[in-house]
Amino acid sequence: MSAATPLWDPVQYLRHAGHRTRPFTDLLARVPELPGDPPRIADLGCGAGNVTALLTDRWPAARVTGYDNSSEMLAKARVDHEGGRLDFAHADVRTWTPGEPYDLIVSNATLQWVPGHVERFGDWVGGLAPGGTFAFQVPGNFDAPSHTLLRELAASPRWRGRLAGVLRHDDAVLRPEAYLERLTALGCTTDAWETTYVHLLEGEDPVLDWVKGTGLRPVLTALADDPEARDAFVDAYRSALRAAYPAGPHGTPFPFRRVFAVAVKEA
Repeated sequence: MSAATPLWDPVQYLRHAGHRTRPFTDLLARVPELPGDPPRIADLGCGAGNVTALLTDRWPAARVTGYDNSSEMLAKARVDHEGGRLDFAHADVRTWTPGEPYDLIVSNATLQWVPGHVERFGDWVGGLAPGGTFAFQVPGNFDAPSHTLLRELAASPRWRGRLAGVLRHDDAVLRPEAYLERLTALGCTTDAWETTYVHLLEGEDPVLDWVKGTGLRPVLTALADDPEARDAFVDAYRSALRAAYPAGPHGTPFPFRRVFAVAVKEA
């Protein structure tokens, strides 16, 4: 079992859709005018399609394809959003290469699942039309308690035999300046930055509920055939998260750093 092949639960993921969508809308706000008329757009790692649909709001005439390797996510995306000039297709971001010129290749919270993703940038920028844009955002919180506690628990004597190599490490994404350097070297005019959002989460154990949709998926997948072990792991992780993210009078503050890049190919 690898960290790149978790089983996804669209319903769980979408429980925090509002907070998860905000970085994408902030990313799109920095994407300039696209050269194509109408534009051709690819969304890499489209998931349940809820943010892919926002691309058609921004560019109503565009032909948009969302790509993902999760059949569960694609099924949800097709039911909820497919139609008109928006469609969805199966593809693995680790190997996907543009088969036609794109005016925008965008990726929302996906590349952290792709080891060595910067090595794919050349193919993707090469697949842009002149003046086209490659834009992405990734979580930059791998040194936050939500992740360090998860890795520490998975590496503890009880679990390391079953969970070794399952989780991503703190080098899953680069710093903004490293992305800036890589994309500028490919001939792009690049804007890279980071933002820390402080989400106010509600409900019981809301941070656990959040990570059940994302970072915890590899563990849940690895232990799926042993419900007793899975529940024991989740209970231990829940206790650690409660201590790290105490509830306040208005909810549970959850700081979440994100890293962004918008790279425009020379026209």
